[in-house]
Amino acid sequence: MSVTAFYDLPAPAKLNLFLHIVGRRADGYHLLQSVFVLLDWADTLHFELRHDGAVSRQDLGAALPPDDLCLKAARALQIAAGVKHHGVHIAIDKQVPWGAGLGGGSSDAATTLLALNRLWSLRWPRQQLLELATTIGADVPFFVGGHNAWVEGIGERLTPVDLSPQRFAVLKPPQAVPTAAIFADPALVRDTKPATITSFLANPKGFGHNDLQASACRYSAQVVQALEVIEAQYGNSHMSGSGSAVFAWAGAGSEKETRDANASAVAQAVSGEGPAGEGWVMRMCRSLPEHPLRSWADW
Repeated sequence: MSVTAFYDLPAPAKLNLFLHIVGRRADGYHLLQSVFVLLDWADTLHFELRHDGAVSRQDLGAALPPDDLCLKAARALQIAAGVKHHGVHIAIDKQVPWGAGLGGGSSDAATTLLALNRLWSLRWPRQQLLELATTIGADVPFFVGGHNAWVEGIGERLTPVDLSPQRFAVLKPPQAVPTAAIFADPALVRDTKPATITSFLANPKGFGHNDLQASACRYSAQVVQALEVIEAQYGNSHMSGSGSAVFAWAGAGSEKETRDANASAVAQAVSGEGPAGEGWVMRMCRSLPEHPLRSWADW
């Protein structure tokens, strides 16, 4: 298969439909159960081959943290594969907010692994990429795997699940929530009873809860506010990952009707806190049956 000198590729967001902490390893890593669902909300990453071995990044629009995971992924693959002369310049059009619990940084890292596997002509099988992905971040293996999945362990144990197409309303308040701070909360529940895929599939919309939500609400009043807004609008509310984004299973209705209702809800939520809607992001999303690069990434 031919290899071009550059690629423009998507890095989709995800939702945690629920997130249970079922234990903790001796090394401090938390053991979880969750279902991750891919969304049609994505960053776009441009990869351009370099021949000097350097790895560089350019932010297109919103600035990224200096230690973002796509650079970590590129350097990890470079070392693991023994790549000495090839490098990459990565330009990121950041659309998925960071600090949201939507997996944006992990998705960028996964797309980086998939892209460089081809750009550098490594031809690693997906399983080999998955093993490396586990060392980069807990959510990265999911995006490399490419399927909506029941997720266990520290994020590396993936069981694909088939879910019917769904619409979700996602609301991200201005404040970002650092994942490390939430997992470090002494009051975090870490002993939820393990569940089964069968029990989830019997009632996906009403299944489970997010063990991180109470900690995130204590950390940020905006998470509480966002949950109240989304609950009033759709009759259900959930937090994704460690927050701060929240979501609702959205009912029927035209895209325009939903956008208008969302704009009104956000305006009401932030009234008295400055310009209505400033810093808040409300987006209607659809679930994806699989990662957009699922077939592209296989040699």
